[in-house]
Amino acid sequence: MSFHNPKQPWSELERVLSGRGRGGGTPHHERHLHVVDPLAVDADGGDSPAWTRKRQQYEAPDLPRPDGAVPYAELHAHTNFSFLDGASHPEELAEEAARLGLTALAVTDHDGFYGVVRFAEAARELHLPTVFGAELSLGLPGPQNGEPDPLGAHLLVLAHGHEGYARLASVISRAQLRGGEKGRPVYGELEEVAAELRDHVLVLTGCRKGHVPGALLTEGVDAAARELDRLTALFGAETVAVELTDHGHPVDADRNDALSELAVTAGLPTVATNNVHYATPGRRRLATTVAAVRARRSLDEIDGWLPAAAT
Repeated sequence: MSFHNPKQPWSELERVLSGRGRGGGTPHHERHLHVVDPLAVDADGGDSPAWTRKRQQYEAPDLPRPDGAVPYAELHAHTNFSFLDGASHPEELAEEAARLGLTALAVTDHDGFYGVVRFAEAARELHLPTVFGAELSLGLPGPQNGEPDPLGAHLLVLAHGHEGYARLASVISRAQLRGGEKGRPVYGELEEVAAELRDHVLVLTGCRKGHVPGALLTEGVDAAARELDRLTALFGAETVAVELTDHGHPVDADRNDALSELAVTAGLPTVATNNVHYATPGRRRLATTVAAVRARRSLDEIDGWLPAAAT
């Protein structure tokens, strides 16, 4: 296995890592090798062929369902397939959505459909309606790992049916190939994306890095209105919605008020989302840690770039 490891065959190493006992008596000096690894027992090994080329079928837990829940679909959520950004497995998000009585859940990972298979399998067993989308990273100058606040603008799109899914997958695939390096898709101009996706996606104005909230934050209401007009001109007014999110930051309420007024002026609907990055508040510590790892900063250094509350 290497120049310095003990003489242990691969079959023995695999048995130890998988937590399987040898059977029969075990010499005392070897017993330390046969302690069951709790990670090996609890985990399914993901999709790695080092574990198995076929994952076990997902089995839904017995979850309590609320009575009289307010109808709500979460349309902006990242799994841990948004590497070093999301902090919950697709299955965890689906289970929590079902427990809370959500009417549907969208997975919108960054620049890919990486987690949708596992998400769809879990949602099917949980009888949870699904929406598939992605958050596209436009205008990246290079890979963004190591940046506390990655550059570029975000475009959040939700696919309309099979055709929308196919078109969105095609746009993402071409961008990833065009980028030529991991973590830097190149989509071209917004007009190029719209030419492929118009009438086949719902566009949400997105997080603070979306075109409309970003303009509002840096240039004011008039600039945000121009960006909103641009989105509706490119994608169609019937397929654009203004997104409102509140993470407990002091400016969230003022931003949402301004966005709501823009939506009324433009005659567009508003959509409340949580811009989800983890399934439960208890996952916030993991989310902040992976964000610090992505930015290659300490937790203290990254603090100012994180949401204000574990909502």
